[in-house]
Amino acid sequence: MAGFFSGARAARRDDARLGRGVWRRAHDRFRRGLDRYHQVIEEVADTSTANALILAGDELADLLPRIRAVCEAAHTAAPSEGSDIPASAHGWISDVHRALTRSGNALAATAEAAAMVRLGAGSIDAVHRRAANVVEFVQAAEEAVAAGPGRLE
Repeated sequence: MAGFFSGARAARRDDARLGRGVWRRAHDRFRRGLDRYHQVIEEVADTSTANALILAGDELADLLPRIRAVCEAAHTAAPSEGSDIPASAHGWISDVHRALTRSGNALAATAEAAAMVRLGAGSIDAVHRRAANVVEFVQAAEEAVAAGPGRLE
């Protein structure tokens, strides 16, 4: 029963910090992408390959707090409770949303590349390239949030 209440508290806290709109969905999509990546690599039999995939997964998991910080900052600056991207005077919110969306897509592509490795039809290099794309898009989202409020003046 205690787990139920702590889960409900966490959901309310997330609603307050991320809203229920586009920022919450961007955060949750990234988290689900991480979960999917880790599900894929659980079944890798070769130890050296598994270790390489686990290291890449750890680097990707380190991005989740950064994604959360971007989503929280974006929600504070431009709250979202629906499916529409909030309007901004100079489009910086769209830049943030675009980078978050691209990071989620790149993470899904990374999980797909890991699945190909697991099946013996892909290379670790492809996983690393796609993981590097995820990092790039997270950095772009952080930069867009950092530059955003200054653009409104």
